[in-house]
Amino acid sequence: MSFNLTMIPFCSSQNQTVNHRKAAVGCGLFGLFMLGSSGLTNLLIAQENPAEIQRTSMLMGTRATVQVYAEDRAEALAASDAVLQEIARVEALLSTWILDSELSRINRLPIDVPTTVDPEVAGWLAELNQLSAETAGAFNPVVGALIDAWDLRGSGKRPTHRELEDALSATGAGAFQINSDKNEIARLHPNAWIDAGGFGKGIALRLAADTLKRRGASGVIDLGGQLVVVGEASRRIDLAGPLERSNSSNSVLVQNASVATSGLSERTVLVGRERLGHILDPRNGRPVIDWGVVTVVAEDPLVADVLSTALFVLGPENGKELAESFKTIGVLFQERPTQSRTSEAAHHRESTVTSTRFLEEHLPST
Repeated sequence: MSFNLTMIPFCSSQNQTVNHRKAAVGCGLFGLFMLGSSGLTNLLIAQENPAEIQRTSMLMGTRATVQVYAEDRAEALAASDAVLQEIARVEALLSTWILDSELSRINRLPIDVPTTVDPEVAGWLAELNQLSAETAGAFNPVVGALIDAWDLRGSGKRPTHRELEDALSATGAGAFQINSDKNEIARLHPNAWIDAGGFGKGIALRLAADTLKRRGASGVIDLGGQLVVVGEASRRIDLAGPLERSNSSNSVLVQNASVATSGLSERTVLVGRERLGHILDPRNGRPVIDWGVVTVVAEDPLVADVLSTALFVLGPENGKELAESFKTIGVLFQERPTQSRTSEAAHHRESTVTSTRFLEEHLPST
């Protein structure tokens, strides 16, 4: 049994087992999602014999797959080229692995000196500040000092209490000052830097989707597991499971929306006998307990990207309140057994929720 719903932020199927759960989530005016237990990933196209192009490239540190449908092969090829070029353009602006990217330049700005920056990037950073405020700081891109403190881009280490406190002082909105009206940014702390890991894919997918829409094409754009479905294309995708991303008992049929999943999966570093996750809580500076995974479905890929990170930081219990404040998203929390969590869990109060769940909310009143 499955459901076809529109404009329903959260849906629940509490009377079924975890392994055979079927439910649905809705997103935005045009969202149509159907969850099931299918193990297959199928592409369903509501066009008659469209031309198809599928391209794969390494971008933004991951595999980018673009599947485009258009009226003829030439247009499909041109649209796929335009999408890959747009993703590459965003990478050149935002990657902190590229020394001359605009974001890397911002991260090296002299202290307390307002500096003119790329208008597009200034606008994105102002938008991220707003999203950070809406998540009460559970998401914040200014976490570079914490990444350094835990050496998450190296072999990993456990910082001292003083090192952690110093890193926290360089974390969050107070470490940068943004004036989007003047396209100016000032760095206020010498150790502060912005990491694009929690939002870069979302921005790239947003702009890539806009590129397809402008060309009148449809398709699916996948950046290392976060994806967006555009136009007449619908896609049933398997949702990453709480133990292994490839092991899923839930799937969702998505149209005109983005799907983002946050979890630790294999992305951990080993410090002594402890595994530390790559997602940090900007509020306390610690790696987040690997309680499982959370999947967000939203019309805007940036919202899906940011909220999946914020909801993973908050966990299933505290995350419900935040999820309910966003009226047109779908959310799925899937938890893993306590014994398989990272040892950093000892620093956190464990959630009492033990089952996979969907949040549920009624249709918005009209």
